Amino acid sequence: MSFLVAENLSLQFGGLKAVDQVNFSVEKGEIFTIIGPNGAGKTSIFNLISRLYDPTSGRLFFNGEEFTRAPPHKIAKMGIARTFQNIELFDNATVLNNLLVGRHCHATTNVVQEILFLPAVRRAEFEHRHKVEQVIELLDLEPYRDKLISGLPYGVRKVIELARALCSEPKLILLDEPSSGLNVEETDDMSFWIRDIRNELGITVLMVEHDMSLVSRVSDRVLALNYGRELATGTPSQVQGHPEVVAAYLGA
Repeated sequence: MSFLVAENLSLQFGGLKAVDQVNFSVEKGEIFTIIGPNGAGKTSIFNLISRLYDPTSGRLFFNGEEFTRAPPHKIAKMGIARTFQNIELFDNATVLNNLLVGRHCHATTNVVQEILFLPAVRRAEFEHRHKVEQVIELLDLEPYRDKLISGLPYGVRKVIELARALCSEPKLILLDEPSSGLNVEETDDMSFWIRDIRNELGITVLMVEHDMSLVSRVSDRVLALNYGRELATGTPSQVQGHPEVVAAYLGA
């Protein structure tokens, strides 16, 4: 079985079919991208995988295990992390503290141990900080480590949200429009980091993205959606040249 599998996945709100019998699979170590116009169902699929929504029908499998109706809090422990279109960070905390939040799924100590600051807590704290510093180095965030989120530019905050997701040491990361709001230079940097996430960290990437230049540069395969239904799946060039994709999304 593939690393991530969506089988006849559907999501309906009243009479609106946000996701309509979608099937796709993501292989381990792959960068797989979902494209489509606004309202195509891309983020709805992410919300189903993140378990923010229950599917109307269909099934989801990750690493051979069905998780269609798993509790949302178990998703991070399974090894799935996510970023959002709208940046979700703690503005009045430092970058370091925001990244440490990403380590919560690896907590092994209890409240009493933490109050007493026992050796197990000290060892865990050292390990968490070590992992966070590795991510800071990978994404060139050293100059911002001790700065408050509220004082940082949008592009840097976008990278910090990616960093926080990586701090959970995921096996699969869901990137929801990682280039949204970024300038050309920042988008170029993001493309390198996405490849590094896969090549250096061994993390499988599932991405929703509008920037077709970025999609073409980093994606192994692409799924195109429209009105919640699959139009085409294949390499970036195959999908971009598909007549229905051209008509529905690329506008050429």
